[in-house]
This record gives sequence, C-alpha cells and structure tokens, in this order.
Amino acid sequence: MTTTINKEKKPWKRVMVKLSGEALMGKQPFGIDSDVLIMLSEEIGTAIKQGFEICMVVGGGNIFRGMSSAKLGIDRTTGDYMGMLATVMNALALQNALEKIGVASRVMSALPITAVAENYIRRRALRHLEKGRVVIFAAGTGNPYFTTDSAAALRAAEMDCELLMKATKVDGVYSADPMKDKTATRYATLSFTQVIEKNYQVMDINAVVLCRDNNIPISVFSLFDRGQLLNILTGKNTNHTLIS
Repeated sequence: MTTTINKEKKPWKRVMVKLSGEALMGKQPFGIDSDVLIMLSEEIGTAIKQGFEICMVVGGGNIFRGMSSAKLGIDRTTGDYMGMLATVMNALALQNALEKIGVASRVMSALPITAVAENYIRRRALRHLEKGRVVIFAAGTGNPYFTTDSAAALRAAEMDCELLMKATKVDGVYSADPMKDKTATRYATLSFTQVIEKNYQVMDINAVVLCRDNNIPISVFSLFDRGQLLNILTGKNTNHTLIS
C-alpha cells in the first residue's frame, strides 16, 4: 500500500500492536529472548517519540499455552487461566524493557493482580494513551476460551484504535506457507471477507470479525524487519498485508 505522507496528519494515530508470546522467544525454545525484547522496545519507543499512541496485547505461548493443558491432565478452563498469567509475565518484561529506554508504560490486567499491574479500566487506559504512555493489556479478556487475538481486537475497539498491527515472523499474508513453498506470493491487501471465507490463518476468526464490525484495519507485518512498524505508521510503501 502506497500512501502520500502528510506530516501534519499521519495515516494512523492510535494503534494496537498484537504480539505473540512465541515471537518473544526469538531463536530460543522457551522463554524470552532479551535481544528480541530490546529490539521491540526500541521500535515502539521510536514510534512513541514520533507522536503515535500505542497500546499492546501480548500472548503467553512462550511460557504456557492453555490449549495444550489437556496433555498435562489440566482442564481447559484452568489451563486458560494459567496462560493468562503467562501473558502478565510477558507484559511486565515488555514494560521493564520500555522503561529502560525512557518510554513510560503501564500494564493493565484483566485479572486483578494489583501488586504488579493496574486493573483494566477503560477510561484510565484512555487517559494513559493521551499522556503518551504505552499501555500493555495483560491476561487476555480475563475469560477462558478467548484467545489473545480476540483480546487485542476487543481492546482495540474499546480504545478507539485506528489500526490493529499483528506482528509475526513473516512480512504479511501469503498464498501458501512461505517457509515451505518458495512460489508463495504475498498479498498487498485483502478484505475481511476474503480472510474469513478462505480461512487464512492470520488471527482468530472471532478477532477478524470483531475488527470488521468495528471498521478496524489489520496490518500483518514482520516483527523482525527493523523500522517496519514506523514505516507502516507513517504511510510509507512497506512489505505488509493490509486487511480492510
């Protein structure tokens, strides 16, 4: 997508960044890769300094996945709550990385954990964004059976975000898995209907429908392409897929 840059009015002002827990692993088999954490915080920090308002939702798959709890003999509801706690750990790590480079941030949890995070209150979250703070939403929606993708779409709607950015390991949505099929082509744009009908594995379908119903475009981009986040926000010609 090519957009003419208007320095007075950027294409998007307030955005939601959805980050998977697996992305935080980097090349490690488990946990958090400090290099990825530093790189991500710097990308977010650069955008904040340009005047953008950013909120985030991070998954917890690098620590625990509720969907896999059955293999351990744990029921799905308990497993999902355990996964929510994993997202809190990731959110705290992101907050620490951001504040180390001078970017003010707040972690707001859908589960009450007042010793380490604020309880999620919509008006308070909006005020944080208006003050230039990064708001990191933890513990998903606070309910089992809902993914962090759905949490990202829900919070994006509640925060009046103009764009949801899905950070992945590839630079957009492809016709096939680009890791396995060298002939796979990247789509520059897709409609919500195409994503839903063809079942592209971009996000949880419930999240895609929620974005469609609230007219929130989704940008799928590579977390590991330095500068891409700011390029997309400023409307430069970039390698990503825009779903709208």
